[in-house]
Amino acid sequence: MARRDGTRPPKPTSWPAPTKREADPERIAAFGLGISAESRAAAWLIAHGYRILARRWKSPLGEIDIIAARRHTLIFAEVKARASLDEAAEAVTERQKQRIVAAAEVWLADNPQPMIRDMRFDAILVAPGKLPRHIPAAFES
Repeated sequence: MARRDGTRPPKPTSWPAPTKREADPERIAAFGLGISAESRAAAWLIAHGYRILARRWKSPLGEIDIIAARRHTLIFAEVKARASLDEAAEAVTERQKQRIVAAAEVWLADNPQPMIRDMRFDAILVAPGKLPRHIPAAFES
């Protein structure tokens, strides 16, 4: 409401103004590396006859990097990018496997696939200067 002189009263300052949080450069770089690795992995799968159904699919129980299908097989792929392929192979933890399996159950409930007869959990390892390494059935549900 304006005053008689046409000016407005100052806004109450009962709470502090929100502060802008600074982005951590390391997290930004890691995010970019992850997106790049997932793109390389998806391109590799497409080149090998897979159809990408979803990327970076999230549920309350977990995230799946890539969901793809080829013929009658559905795959849920975890993409790991590290300095070497060996380091990437060691980076898939037991907790991550459990979260991927739980998220896959949610995805299957939301997206029935009547033509799918087989399902597996793969890993795709990415390292600079190397072709992605696809490990079919990297872990079991």
